[in-house]
Amino acid sequence: MSDMFNAIVATEVEGKTKGLLQQLTLSDLPDEDVLIDVSYSSLNFKDGLAVSGKGRICKRLPMVCGIDLAGTVLESASDKFSVGDSVLVNGYGLGEKHWGGYSQKARINSDFIVKVPDGFSLQETMAIGTAGYTAMLCVMALEKQGVKPSDGEILVTGAAGGVGSVAIAVLANLGYKVVASTGRPETHAYLTELGASSFIDRAELSEKGSPLAAERWAGVVDSVGSQTLANAIAQTKYNGCIAACGLAGGIDLPSTVFPFILRGIVLAGVDSVMASMELRNEAWARLSTDLPKEKINDISRLEPMSDLPALAEQIVSGQVRGRVVIDVNA
Repeated sequence: MSDMFNAIVATEVEGKTKGLLQQLTLSDLPDEDVLIDVSYSSLNFKDGLAVSGKGRICKRLPMVCGIDLAGTVLESASDKFSVGDSVLVNGYGLGEKHWGGYSQKARINSDFIVKVPDGFSLQETMAIGTAGYTAMLCVMALEKQGVKPSDGEILVTGAAGGVGSVAIAVLANLGYKVVASTGRPETHAYLTELGASSFIDRAELSEKGSPLAAERWAGVVDSVGSQTLANAIAQTKYNGCIAACGLAGGIDLPSTVFPFILRGIVLAGVDSVMASMELRNEAWARLSTDLPKEKINDISRLEPMSDLPALAEQIVSGQVRGRVVIDVNA
């Protein structure tokens, strides 16, 4: 096993934080109980902010970026994992507080690690990645509130992104009628293939609207936040549910209490970073049954880790469709 390997490391460059390709050694890695030979990671919006330096994601420097990873156990001091196990990690502060997945080798706390579900390859788990796992948590949140396919349309905002793409594929497979919100008409064919039944231009949802609009949505999966989320709330039907998991449009929420006290709707916050291991295992088990295998290839593409600086700029600018799998060995 070579002692040298490549990683994308965020450091301060001329007063700005940037993620750049560097060589590390095994002795540079943190002192954790499982050593993983990483095969793949993925590109998420948060990763784009960290690598490009456009967001304060890294809590300390230097920091190996990448909020998820998939690979094979090389060494284990934990009785939960053995050499040769196929494993994945999402969240838990990877790429923020703990060194992350943009690295050919990683030492990870065994409490953060999930065994790859039967039927998934390592590459497929990262085609899903944090974004897809978050999408599944959102679908589960709607189900928990009793939202059924017969209740009506489900709105998915940021539809062509990673969360949106997986959410549409899963919801459609479960029998829901999905309306996709996007500002990119060129993605309509792609989203239709995933299962979207119709579209709404994101401009309609991003402009200031009434605090209580006509009822339309039985449920919402929102990764945008701000005025888009406020309008989605105002348009949700009586006893409906909005699963909110992102802030691509901003952190503010210019809404009122009217939809909550007059329609009894539920705003369910979805956090994938610190979700319990029980919830993680449930979400990954559901993905293995509820996300059609053929859709994984439709959603994703494979890119080399060496291209991450450019890819980070693209995802932050809203130019990435679906999921980007990162081959850390290329």
